Amino acid sequence: MSLLRFLGLKKDDAPSAEAETASVRAIAGRLERLDAATARHLAGFAYVLARVAHADFDVAPEEADEMRRVVAELGGIDAGEVDLVVEIAKSQARLLGATENYVVTREFRRFATRAQRVRLLECIFAVAAADGTISAEESAEIMAIAEELGFTRAEANAYRSRYREQIPELRQS
Repeated sequence: MSLLRFLGLKKDDAPSAEAETASVRAIAGRLERLDAATARHLAGFAYVLARVAHADFDVAPEEADEMRRVVAELGGIDAGEVDLVVEIAKSQARLLGATENYVVTREFRRFATRAQRVRLLECIFAVAAADGTISAEESAEIMAIAEELGFTRAEANAYRSRYREQIPELRQS
């Protein structure tokens, strides 16, 4: 019997440890009271938010606040758990981003519905724009994530156009 199953963090119908990334396991493992599928979904969602916030190597306080708001709304968890999830996600994105980014997003795509992927796309734009501007690095990261989530460039650009005023190269003069 695996340690995760013994601790109640992994059910028989949950993906194997090999199918989960270190980042998702680290975050989901802290969400002990949630079922494994919900914890995995929230962990992947939080990690991708952190991925965007960290794209320009600076997670602004406003971006972290927006991440907390989204995670609280999505997860229905208490403030302490929200803070923990966001801090772990930021740490994992900072430390493991080069190796985990694509893998976590691909994993999220595999188990999320289209509606959940749309919600994530909307939220990553909101996180990036929370400090008043979407940097070129954040914009590029968002477009990469959108593609990894299975969106066409046209679909991603439709969401991007909602944030025209926060994207310096798209601002109206």
